[in-house]
Amino acid sequence: MLLLGIDVGTSSIKVSIVDSETQRAVVSAQYPETESEIKSIQPGWAEQSPEMWWEHVQQAVLKANSSGLYNPLEIAAIGIAYQMHGLVVVDQNQEVLRDSIIWCDSRAVEIGNKAFESIGEEKSLSRLLNSPGNFTAAKLAWVKNNEPELYAKIYKVMLPGDFVSMKLTGEITTSVSALSEGILWDFQAGALSEDVTSYFGFDKSLFPQVKPVFSEHGALTQAIAAKLGLKAGVPVTYKAGDQPNNALSLNVLKPGEVAATAGTSGVIYGVSDQLTYDKQSRVNTFAHVNYRDETRRMGVLLCINGTGILNRWTKNLCGSGVSYSDMNSMGQQVAIGSEGLRILPFGNGAERMLNNKIVGVHFHNIDLNLHTQAHIFRAVQEGIAFAFRYGLDIMRENGMNPSVIRVGKANLFQSQLFTEAFVNATNVPVEFYENDGSAGAALGSGIGAGIFSSEQEAFSNIKPLLLVEPGTSDVYEPIYQDWKKLLEKQLINS
Repeated sequence: MLLLGIDVGTSSIKVSIVDSETQRAVVSAQYPETESEIKSIQPGWAEQSPEMWWEHVQQAVLKANSSGLYNPLEIAAIGIAYQMHGLVVVDQNQEVLRDSIIWCDSRAVEIGNKAFESIGEEKSLSRLLNSPGNFTAAKLAWVKNNEPELYAKIYKVMLPGDFVSMKLTGEITTSVSALSEGILWDFQAGALSEDVTSYFGFDKSLFPQVKPVFSEHGALTQAIAAKLGLKAGVPVTYKAGDQPNNALSLNVLKPGEVAATAGTSGVIYGVSDQLTYDKQSRVNTFAHVNYRDETRRMGVLLCINGTGILNRWTKNLCGSGVSYSDMNSMGQQVAIGSEGLRILPFGNGAERMLNNKIVGVHFHNIDLNLHTQAHIFRAVQEGIAFAFRYGLDIMRENGMNPSVIRVGKANLFQSQLFTEAFVNATNVPVEFYENDGSAGAALGSGIGAGIFSSEQEAFSNIKPLLLVEPGTSDVYEPIYQDWKKLLEKQLINS
């Protein structure tokens, strides 16, 4: 039996067709090949067109079908992973009213901060597990305050995955996990937050029907099935944010298990059975994909906005003749510590782990007679690894102490240089898996459709590829401490 997974990323759409018996991808496809645009009309703003996502989803599915490696009519269930915290609004005809305000947009920071103070910090943290900060609810409030005529036309408010599911099925649903990532769910009441909806003046009818993550969220319409060469009536049986989904794809489902990614943004994501929160909301707690009232499974998430996007910016700056492989190999020729060159990798909007400050990217200690491209390549990846360490220390303050971190061999974790810096900066071993967000979404759909009898069965054939353990942590530690002093000085000035 075949399963279709769709991963709605910031850079592109990726789809995978997974054989439920082997739990392996038959084929994967990405569209477009070049990275999708992020619109930044003003400094700190970040938007993308939901209709662009939908067009790219269709093209990615058709591209996978064109491989000829499977029969599209044998696909039995669809799962969706998506970039978290984005705001999508549609009218009664399910027409998009404006571009999505996406995860790295910073315009609603002060709106969220004022809500945190007005609702009450202790009340927000104990019931929402987070400050409203710069999440979906605050972004919707920005639209209400600044685009009132458009706001009056809103029929439903969605996350990006809810939107793609709507386009496939014509039905609009959401989940506790999705509402919690928008800071709209009251964990004590087990309902849509009265505090948030009342404070911002949101009508509760704007929010879709709540269903479990693993359940039927609608069935593929006849028209869309014909367009995509699929069978009408195939159910969408799983929707989750990209980081909870990445954790699922790495079989990170039990308390104490931890996953990491280093794509456009960088994330460490650990599972807890406690309704925990950071008093400064620097790390955030959401309902995990397997959250239930009777067995609470929370995802504790550390996010760094500027990881892979900084590596890409550096590559683009150096011209088309330099590949990521070139950057990695050249950087490895430079000694650990990049001969004093330090880079703060925070140039992609307000950083939650830095109290929603916009710090920017900073290059420190450049010596024009010493430092080369190779030094920059190494210092960029070391700076990203040190940002992970800084955030992990915050997670440790909140009781998350991983003995191993699971990752997929993708994005920056394809770099031996970055992996070495990450493992030694954090002093935590990394366990590699053949992991992919779209394949994880496909397996999630198999769980939601009952094709697998349990979450454990869905991953019974998934085995680790490699374990990388720390070996030079004592060398990295003083370099990290030097980097940390530069960051803390910058935070004072921000």
